[in-house]
Amino acid sequence: MSSVAAVPQHKLSETPNSRAIEINDWVIIASTNPISSASECDALQASLGFPLPEMTFGSNYLSLEHQPSGWKMMFDTHNALKCVKKGELGEGDGGVKVGYADAWLKSRTDPGTNLPLPVTVAAKHYDWTYTMTYPGHHLDSALGTYSPSSSIQWIDADQDNPSHSIPLSELTRPDPILFYAEIPLFEDELHDNGSSNLLVRIRVMPTCIFILSRFTLRVDNVLFRTHDTRIYHSFSSSPSLVIRQLSGWEAPYDGVKRRLPSRHDLTPLTDANFIAKVLTELPVTESQQIGARTRWRGLRTKVEIAVLARDGP
Repeated sequence: MSSVAAVPQHKLSETPNSRAIEINDWVIIASTNPISSASECDALQASLGFPLPEMTFGSNYLSLEHQPSGWKMMFDTHNALKCVKKGELGEGDGGVKVGYADAWLKSRTDPGTNLPLPVTVAAKHYDWTYTMTYPGHHLDSALGTYSPSSSIQWIDADQDNPSHSIPLSELTRPDPILFYAEIPLFEDELHDNGSSNLLVRIRVMPTCIFILSRFTLRVDNVLFRTHDTRIYHSFSSSPSLVIRQLSGWEAPYDGVKRRLPSRHDLTPLTDANFIAKVLTELPVTESQQIGARTRWRGLRTKVEIAVLARDGP
C-alpha cells in the first residue's frame, strides 16, 4: 500500500470570482465568471472575426506562475478561440460536414431527380465546429513582449528519460487534493447538430500540479473528436521542469456508439469523459491514424518539456 505524501506549506485565498493557491514557489489562480454579456461578446467577436460559441465564458482563465524563473502560463477563452481556423478550411484542418449534408445534396443533384438544385449560399468562413489544438499560452507571447517565459522554450521530451513523462501512478495515488478548479471556456450545440466545448481542470497535490485542458467535439452521425493538453509539474523535479502532453483522437460516430454500455441509453454520448475513454482505448491505428478520415493534423501524441531552472549558478 503506497503512503500518502506529506502536505507542504501552502496558502489559499479567494475572491467572489477567483480562487488561488501559493505553494512551492508557484502562484496559481483560477477565475470562473458568468457567461459573457452581450457587449463583451460583441467586443470579442469583433476581435476574432467570426461568430462566438453560444456559451462563451470570456472572463474565465487559469494562470500559473513559477516565481523563481518568472515563467508564466495561462489558459483563457480569447486565446483558445484564436486557434479556431478562419477562412476556407484546407488539408489538415479536419473540416466536418453534418451527417445529412451529402445525402441531402445528392438527392438534389442526382440526374434522375426532379427536385430543384439547392440555392447556393456563401460558405462559413471559419470552422463551425470550433475545433482547436490550443496548448495554453504564455501571456508575454500573446502580448508580443519579452519576459522569462518567452526565453524558456518547449523542447521535445526524451522518450528514454523517465522524468520526461507524466507519472500516472502518482496521479492515481490517494494523496489529498489541496486545490481543485474547473474552468469552462466555451460550449456550443452546433445548431442542434452536436456539441463542441472546452473545459480546463486543475488539481494541486502535495507533490505536483496537474492540468487537463480538454476539447470535445460531437457531430451527430458523423464523428467524435477529443484534444487533450496535459500539463504536469513535480515539485521535486531537478532541474525544475514542466511536462506538456498534447494528444488528439477521433473516430466515426457509429464506432463510438457501438461501445455504449447499453444500446438503448445514448446519454454517455454527451459525456466528454466517456467519449475520451472510448477514443483512447481504441487502437492507435483507428483513433490517431485513420480517425474519421478527416486527415486532421491534431491526431497525434506529442510530449515536450520546459526547463524552468537548472541546478548550479
